[in-house]
Amino acid sequence: MFPKQLENILLKVQKPGRYTGGELNSVIKDKEKVDIRFAFCFPDTYEIGMSHLGMKILYSLINEREDAWCERVFAPASDMEEQMRSLNVPLYALESGDAIKDFDFVAFTMMYELCYTNILNMLSLAGIPLHSSERDSLSPLVIGGGACACNIEPMAEFFDFVTLGDGEEVTNEVIDLYKIHKRKGSSKKDFLKEAAKIPGVYVPSLYDIEYNGDGTVKAIVPKDGAPEKVTKRTVKNLDTMFAPSSFVVPFVEVVHDRTTVETFRGCIRGCRFCQACFLYRPIREKSPEVVERQCRAIYESTGYDEISLCSLSTSDYTGLEKLLNSMLDWTIPEKVNVALPSLRADNFPEELMKKLASVRRSGLTFAPEAGTQRLRDVINKNITEREVLSTASLAFKGGWSAVKLYFMIGLPTETDEDIEGIANLAQAVVDEYYNNPDKPKGKGVNVSVSVATLVPKPFTPFQWEPMITPDETKEKQAKLLSYIRSRKISVSMHNSNTSFLEGVFSRGDRRLSRVIETAWKAGCKFDSWDDSLKFDVWMQCFEKCGVDPYFYTARKREYDEILPWDHMDYGVTKQFFIKENQKAHKGVTTPCCREKCAGCGAAAINGGECSEIRKSVV
Repeated sequence: MFPKQLENILLKVQKPGRYTGGELNSVIKDKEKVDIRFAFCFPDTYEIGMSHLGMKILYSLINEREDAWCERVFAPASDMEEQMRSLNVPLYALESGDAIKDFDFVAFTMMYELCYTNILNMLSLAGIPLHSSERDSLSPLVIGGGACACNIEPMAEFFDFVTLGDGEEVTNEVIDLYKIHKRKGSSKKDFLKEAAKIPGVYVPSLYDIEYNGDGTVKAIVPKDGAPEKVTKRTVKNLDTMFAPSSFVVPFVEVVHDRTTVETFRGCIRGCRFCQACFLYRPIREKSPEVVERQCRAIYESTGYDEISLCSLSTSDYTGLEKLLNSMLDWTIPEKVNVALPSLRADNFPEELMKKLASVRRSGLTFAPEAGTQRLRDVINKNITEREVLSTASLAFKGGWSAVKLYFMIGLPTETDEDIEGIANLAQAVVDEYYNNPDKPKGKGVNVSVSVATLVPKPFTPFQWEPMITPDETKEKQAKLLSYIRSRKISVSMHNSNTSFLEGVFSRGDRRLSRVIETAWKAGCKFDSWDDSLKFDVWMQCFEKCGVDPYFYTARKREYDEILPWDHMDYGVTKQFFIKENQKAHKGVTTPCCREKCAGCGAAAINGGECSEIRKSVV
């Protein structure tokens, strides 16, 4: 039953469809017949959260259980929050309208560091104490997962536990354990001690952190039987792994208004800046038959006219040609578009181009990442300018006239020549279009250049590298714009202050918890939105808390420094990262997994063998 005041509230806010629930395929259960109430919280607006594949998977997985009910919760926009606070309406779940403070689990997915103040804001709206130490009873348990869980330390004071890696198996194990302790009437402390024994579960309160006089971490000390290292969970077989057969269809337009199906997890490439490449290793593929069956089931249950085949590098999927041959037999007659994000410019055959041209054309996106070959070797991108231009030419010949190119600035060893190289490569793509006799008739080319600032992330070879300052970012951005000489090229750039804060929190430690809470109390929220970011307030909060944010971004770390996330094991060894960092500074590349196994260590976390090892030695 929804709060009585909701009807009047919805007349006063924008996009009321964000807050009503009742969408097609949403799951409604009798709460008197379930043992576990699970609130799946996304710390951003409905439009962004409803595009998140991980939420869709775990929502369906939990609701497959007869004893549990998973409901969705999103961060209300400022107008809705104002109404809720003025009328004392607590944060509620969309399916039932019940206040989430009465649920067993309040779970947050964390894909981006700039959502942290939103998490605190949602807990406050729910009437749940912010700090784990302030919540004595077994429920609600505030838990987390997602990419940011690999270094949850800046948020450690607020979470009871987080899960590392794939969630499909560990989620059910946690719920099963919780049911036992709920029946026994166990204390929260007793439950957390047992939960810490589940592989992939990290309980921050079971670890003491000691610091050196210079502010670096001196020791990470487990207690009460907690493991010295917490190893991420990895689903070994994606074909037999749980996958939803339907998704909730939103009432309002969302960021990615389409259905999405995974083809594989992991990445064979080893780009040295890319955290996802290493967090999701080892490579595990679904068979084309399974992918197609899942695509068809979700299409039939949702009616979406676009299916996105999702992975970190879709053109590296070995079953792609077989999958498309089969899928296009029914997607073309049904007028369903097949979207392939994350394409490689060096792995995009003409046959694939022809198949894509047979359906409605989406824009093509490629990621050279750096403007010169020297810098692409530093980051191990293993793509040449000729390959980028050849792929662009093939696309233009196939009827495309819009190409998006992703680049980064602030990469290690970067020079002004590398910045100018971004403009030169974009111009070369424009020239390739007009020099192509088979280009689309009567159309002009549009080359969109998106430029991000490198944030050196944990569990990458660049985790020891300094990050450029906001002022340096702006200088490099201005230089790039001065090099652009064609109106056919449009440039978008990341907010330098947003990137800086991301850099602070991605490699931060527990001392940042106080800063985050102070900033939230000072009105910071929706920090990833440029029009909401209060950067000056953030800097004042760092000063108030006696924390230097540049300690986490601007200094180069030594290889023997204890890093705040060193008690997490994501499979790839620190020795491998050190070796890759050293090779980066020498401009030496590492072949992809299918050419030669580099011995990253991910094989061991998959039971002793990586699927790509077999392919590399065949």
